[in-house]
Amino acid sequence: MSAAEEHFNHVTLITSIIMVCWIVIMITWERIAPYRKGLPFFRDGFWVDLIWYTLIQSFFLKILIFDYIISPMQQHVHWDGIKAFQAWPVWLQVAFFVITHDLYIYLFHRFQHYSPFFWRTHEAHHSGKHVDFMAGSRSHALEIIINQTIEFAPIIILLGPYSIVIPIKAMFDAVQGMFIHANINVKLGKLKYLINTPELHLWHHANYEEVFHANFSTKFAIWDHLFGTAYDPGFKPGNEPENWGLHYDYPRDYFLQHAFSVKRFDEQQMLKHKWFARYYNLRPNIMNFFRKMFGMPLMPIPRPLPPSRHPSESIKTDEPELQEF
Repeated sequence: MSAAEEHFNHVTLITSIIMVCWIVIMITWERIAPYRKGLPFFRDGFWVDLIWYTLIQSFFLKILIFDYIISPMQQHVHWDGIKAFQAWPVWLQVAFFVITHDLYIYLFHRFQHYSPFFWRTHEAHHSGKHVDFMAGSRSHALEIIINQTIEFAPIIILLGPYSIVIPIKAMFDAVQGMFIHANINVKLGKLKYLINTPELHLWHHANYEEVFHANFSTKFAIWDHLFGTAYDPGFKPGNEPENWGLHYDYPRDYFLQHAFSVKRFDEQQMLKHKWFARYYNLRPNIMNFFRKMFGMPLMPIPRPLPPSRHPSESIKTDEPELQEF
């Protein structure tokens, strides 16, 4: 193992410990000072976000992005100014990539809300009715592939595969991503014009027309203020489920959410098909098996709705109205 690789692994370990500590802080902070009171820790979609999006999807997409997209790219791209860039101090390298990538994320995020095609790669992120520190992990696989390739490919091409900028920036992304989605009641005063906060970003996850094209920033709220997309009414969206998420029905299953981005379907009506009902109820049936063993209350099993008398009575899955960019 080279010295650079050893140093990289050491920094990765440190940043991983920091992220674990930050998760503990977020969980505690949400219990002490919640933005929406009464939001359960094991809220709807908790296990989908934790197991499928945070653990499984992140693991496989990391392999795909770094080993099969960025690595081949690095072998064929040669940058003349690489030595000059490597001479920068680490703090300046991190600052450069954090700021430039955050501007890109603002622009691409804004574009996703205006593009009918790319909205389908982003709507999963807005589907949760209960937004907390882990809700930011819910992102379509294609969205992650695009954003993380654009995020880390320049770092690896300019600085090499074992640059400590990679784990440091990944830590900043995770820490800030958990913070802006956290169910915490926090105000930063004038700093909110520079640093993004839950005070602004939670509005972006609210089910209101006013914010569908507002509050796109991730780390630095200054982008919204500079480009005129900031929305800060000074009050909260509301505490009911209908005040949050999407205004149309959205699948609750990880694979169905990705299928829904390709072909629209009515989840409740699909339950009339036996093969679909078996798959759809597999997870709750397994969980009920263990709940029954430990004497816990059973989860309700979804049943198909009675057929509508008229097509207009069926559940709507209309997409939000998209405007020109």
